[in-house]
Amino acid sequence: MSEALFESKLSGLNRVSQGKVRDIYAVDDERLLIVTSDRLSAFDVVLPDPIPGKGEVLTRTANFWFARTTGIVPNHLTGTDPADIIGAEEAARLGDRAIVVKRLKPLPVEAVVRGYLIGSGWKDYQKTGAVCGIKLPAGLQMAAKLEEPIFTPATKAEVGDHDENIDFATMCDMIGTELAEKVRDLSIQIYEHGRDYAAERGIIIADTKFEFGLDDAGTLYLIDEVLTPDSSRFWPADQYQIGVSPPSFDKQFVRDYLETLDWDKTPPGPKLPQEVIDKTAQKYRQALEQLTG
Repeated sequence: MSEALFESKLSGLNRVSQGKVRDIYAVDDERLLIVTSDRLSAFDVVLPDPIPGKGEVLTRTANFWFARTTGIVPNHLTGTDPADIIGAEEAARLGDRAIVVKRLKPLPVEAVVRGYLIGSGWKDYQKTGAVCGIKLPAGLQMAAKLEEPIFTPATKAEVGDHDENIDFATMCDMIGTELAEKVRDLSIQIYEHGRDYAAERGIIIADTKFEFGLDDAGTLYLIDEVLTPDSSRFWPADQYQIGVSPPSFDKQFVRDYLETLDWDKTPPGPKLPQEVIDKTAQKYRQALEQLTG
């Protein structure tokens, strides 16, 4: 893994967007170059300390899943080597963080699939007995496995704002019923594929979120990232037990630390102790190694 990268600066390309983690550059009218930095966001706030190697882990993990799911849905990867765009020297400095992708129109919703009752879904269930309007059986405990995965979309927030859960009817109003149903069905299919594969390698994927985009012809593509420790909640299967929040391979470790602080979850984010940075980097690496061998 190369040194920690908080923010990329590429010569010769115009940066058109910067998200919580990704820096996006224009290549031409049909392609973008995406650099996955080592920035970490928690509670929708970008923290000041990068996690060394995180961007490379996320990119390798996402590319692994993109390859495995091409039979389910096309994705945004072009197959172009970033070195062909930015040169070998600059590409080498970025390591495995850079990819070249198709220019697509992102849908304004995040496609969230939950297989277990945890996080905001657990909080919603405690208050209402439902998650995003989906009624669940009474008496479920924290971290309970759901009989079937549920689709609980959310709006996509700007950096510094919070994503908001919405019900499926609202998603239909936003993008149309036919497209919403297609996104829902594909999301559940991808989740189930990833869940079953990960289970064979001792990892529970409790929940995840996907993003999709459309080309000019209206073809739907899987974009951004897929089944990574940033977009998903990974639990070690051998430490899972119902009724408690299991330890995780993802940034939940950082969230749990932040919950011990007197911080109102608004920018600026607090600095992280070196021990938390090192442990988080280790968890990301472990997830990649366990999933991909």
